[in-house]
Amino acid sequence: MSLLPSADRRYLAGRGLAYREVTDGAQQGVILTGFRLPSAKYQVDAASILILLPSGYPDVAPDMFYALPWLQLVPDQRYPKAADQPVQFEGQRWQRWSRHNTSWRPGVDGLSTMLKRVEQALEEAA
Repeated sequence: MSLLPSADRRYLAGRGLAYREVTDGAQQGVILTGFRLPSAKYQVDAASILILLPSGYPDVAPDMFYALPWLQLVPDQRYPKAADQPVQFEGQRWQRWSRHNTSWRPGVDGLSTMLKRVEQALEEAA
């Protein structure tokens, strides 16, 4: 059973992104595996990115995103601002990136919008 609307699945396939649709208890989400990170910004080149899907998605906005492994900025090996709290999902401790969404457009936005926000947060992290 797919959690994602067909437009989201087409978008992910069109970008060539590997993903899993997951349920953990009452929470549902999508995990992007091997997600490429900005070059030389973090201690790794790729990570898994979790986006939890709120009840009512896609009319309700996903709020934050989560990373595995925990990402640290190089060269000082510190966590980015507002990305130092753990969240349990599928038996793992994910790094919560507290980036709130205040401009979601129900009926218009989807994972393409959320991924632009994720990519921007990863690029601009300080």
